[in-house]
Amino acid sequence: MIEIVDLTKSYGPIEALRGVSFSVASGQVVGLLGPNGAGKSTAMKILTGYLQPDSGTVKVDGLDVLTHTREVQARIGYLPENAPLYPELTIQSYLRMMADLREIPREEQTARLSEAIYATGLVEYLTRPIRQLSKGFRQRVGLAQAILHRPKLLVLDEPTIGLDPTQIVEIRHLIHRLARHTTILFSSHILSEVEAVCDRVIIIMNGEVKADAHLAELSATADAILVLQSETDGVDQALRAIDGAHKIESIQSTDGYPAFRITTQNEKDLCPIIYDLARQKNWPVRELRRDAKTLEAVFNQLATAA
Repeated sequence: MIEIVDLTKSYGPIEALRGVSFSVASGQVVGLLGPNGAGKSTAMKILTGYLQPDSGTVKVDGLDVLTHTREVQARIGYLPENAPLYPELTIQSYLRMMADLREIPREEQTARLSEAIYATGLVEYLTRPIRQLSKGFRQRVGLAQAILHRPKLLVLDEPTIGLDPTQIVEIRHLIHRLARHTTILFSSHILSEVEAVCDRVIIIMNGEVKADAHLAELSATADAILVLQSETDGVDQALRAIDGAHKIESIQSTDGYPAFRITTQNEKDLCPIIYDLARQKNWPVRELRRDAKTLEAVFNQLATAA
């Protein structure tokens, strides 16, 4: 659905994008992450045809964005961080106008409008002027116009900004429903939202792609976590003797039980070896598992390296 190759863009001396390349298959929900100024919004504006790159190719659904801009935009639903709404219009009149601009046939407009309005929870507010809406409801209106024409690709830039916790959960459920028939590119500073919604993440820093992987791959580590039911003598020394164990760290588990993190440098899974050792030593094992990094930990690690 998306194919970006060697994309570059500069604003004067500032290089916003430096050889960015990635692809997204149909049906995926992909998170686009990065700190402020990393190039995320620039990449999305180029992808949606609102900005031209200095070099590189961008294709959506097999069409080049630069040479088939209108055709590509007809396939895309776009919600920028600050949705361009018309404050003097009511929600209903605004969405009707957007349906006309999208060239949705008149005989289909009622069904399309109802679908978008119910999906975004705007049924009771249709006659209210947009200027009277809170930030959260303006986001809903922006999302409604983005899905009005049933796009093949939905590009969401900070879609939950300004929403309360209940509304965020509603938008999360909506994204899951839309993902059944729409490819979604989702940008957010709220990493927990990305973890809850996305299958895969692309992390951009300093205008370059620093990571591109499924969440499970990013979070996987070779470290093992051993949690015991009670304090036991000699565990530290026995773990240090394991072939491949690089570092043994004594920690506390989340529920207060004594625990150890066993780090390896060769990516070898030590859990089977630790399990056999625990059986031989008759340790009161409560839990043994591979450790996993949070998306926040991965993000901070990349930011520190950058």
